[in-house]
Amino acid sequence: MSRRELTPPTLAPKTSRGELTRQKILDAAEREIGRKGFAEASISTITAEAVVAQGTFYLYFRSKEDVLRELVLRMGRRLRRHLTLATAGATSRLEAERAGLLAFLEFARANPNLYRVVEESQFVDPSVYHRYYDDFARNYRSALVAAEGAREIRRGNADVRAWALMGLAVMLGHRYGLWETTVPLKPVADAAFDMIANGLERRDDDA
Repeated sequence: MSRRELTPPTLAPKTSRGELTRQKILDAAEREIGRKGFAEASISTITAEAVVAQGTFYLYFRSKEDVLRELVLRMGRRLRRHLTLATAGATSRLEAERAGLLAFLEFARANPNLYRVVEESQFVDPSVYHRYYDDFARNYRSALVAAEGAREIRRGNADVRAWALMGLAVMLGHRYGLWETTVPLKPVADAAFDMIANGLERRDDDA
């Protein structure tokens, strides 16, 4: 995602205690929306989960939609940091792809509610959902263009590649992060990386 952040109309806490309360509400909303979906989760259930008065909610958020937007931001921040740390030691674009794919799957499995919240946002606020992925794609595209310039990968349409690689990761995240949570992730990431690095074209040394 680019450095340009989404800015939902939430109310900034004035004290550290207020920020802790705000984070409790967000944590509860992540669990409630992740488990039940946006439509079924209510402000009353969120505040009950957070163990705060219902009126306290409105000190920090104007609506349930605002909470969802803030959770999309949270997903973006946490995922960016996770991927940055996971790929920090990569010496090439392909190394970064391998490390980043495994890190993404690990993140999806470790944060299933937050992952589901982002998917819910497409039905609640499509502009936030689209911008979330647009910003990721913009950054991804820039990295691919740089790798082309460094002759680490062959030339191609960086925009299409960025969206295709993102789509691959998102769908693998659905299956192995949310649905089949006992499957070891490294073999999954290795198989997907092999397709990224080598494609589907048959080679002479294939059995």
